[in-house]
Amino acid sequence: MNRFIKRGSIVLVTAGILAGCASESDQQAADSQQVEEPAIDNQDTAEEASDVAQTVDIEGLQDHYHTGDKVKLIAKGDGAAWQWVDGNDQVIGDSEMLEIDAKDGLQVKAQALDDNDQIIGESDLMEIHIDDHHGTDGDEVASRIYSGFFYNDEIEARELSDWEGQWQSVHTYLADGDLDEVMEHKAEAADDPEKTAEYYKEYYTKGYETDIQYIDIHGSEVTFTDEEGEQQSADYEHDGHEVLEYERGNRGVRFVFKRVGDNDKMPKYIQFSDHAIAPQEALHYHLYWGDDRQELLDEVEHWPTYYPIDYTIEQIKADMMAH
Repeated sequence: MNRFIKRGSIVLVTAGILAGCASESDQQAADSQQVEEPAIDNQDTAEEASDVAQTVDIEGLQDHYHTGDKVKLIAKGDGAAWQWVDGNDQVIGDSEMLEIDAKDGLQVKAQALDDNDQIIGESDLMEIHIDDHHGTDGDEVASRIYSGFFYNDEIEARELSDWEGQWQSVHTYLADGDLDEVMEHKAEAADDPEKTAEYYKEYYTKGYETDIQYIDIHGSEVTFTDEEGEQQSADYEHDGHEVLEYERGNRGVRFVFKRVGDNDKMPKYIQFSDHAIAPQEALHYHLYWGDDRQELLDEVEHWPTYYPIDYTIEQIKADMMAH
C-alpha cells in the first residue's frame, strides 16, 4: 500500500476486497501457527520423555536352572512401583522381587512404574533356561549318570573344547565363608547327624584347596593363574579316559589330556571330572593335575573345583545346592 501511495497512485479498494484480503492473511497466519506449534510440542515431549527414561536391571538370573528350582529375581532401578511381565506382556508379578517356578523358555521383563502406574522404564527381556545336565532319556537318566551310575557303552570321548572358557576357583569363596549356606544345606539333607555344617566345611576345604585361582582354556592351550597373578601356559592333547570305582559303589570318569611341549612349569597331565560321561559343555568341573598319570587317578580326596568366571556367588551357591 505504501509503495502505491508514494507513487501517487490512487487505488480504490472496496471494503469487501479489504475484508477478503485481511481474512485470507489472517487464515495464512493461523495456518502457519498451527503447523509450527506441534513441532515445538513434539520436541518438548521428546525431551521430557528422555528425562524420565530409565534403565532397569535384573539381578539373580542364573545361567540355567534344574527342574523343580525356584527362580528369584530382583528388579534394580528407580520406580514408585514395579511389575513383571512375560513374553506376551501378561503381568506375572507386582513387586520388586519375582519368585516363580523355573520353566524352560519362559521370558520375563521387569517394568518400573510411576505414581500413576505408568511405565517409565523396563529391563531387557530375559529367558529362563532349564538344563538337567543333558539326560538323553529324561531326568532319571541324567540323575543316574550324574550320581555315578552308568554303563560303559554310555561313555564317549570328549575334546578339550568341552571345558573351553575362563574359570574361577571356589576355594576362596569357601575360605571367606561365602559358601556357609551351602554347607548348612548339605547338613540338613544328610541322614547322618554327625555330618554337620562344620564337618562339610572341613571336607570341602580339603577338596577345594588350590593355589591356582583361574584357568583359561582356548583351543589346545591351557593357562594357569595362581593367587599371586603369575601365569603359565601349555598346549594339551587328548590322552584317553579312565573309569574309577569308588567306595560308595558309584563310579566316575576322568578325561585325560597330556602336555605338548617342554614347559615343565605346567603339569604333564590334567584330568577333568564333571559328572558327565559324554561330550557336552561343562558347567563346572573338578581338575586334577601333576606329572604322574596313575598317581592322579588315585587322588580322590583333593579335587580343586572351577566355575565359569562370570558366575556370581549366588549362581554358584544355587548350582551347588541343586545337587
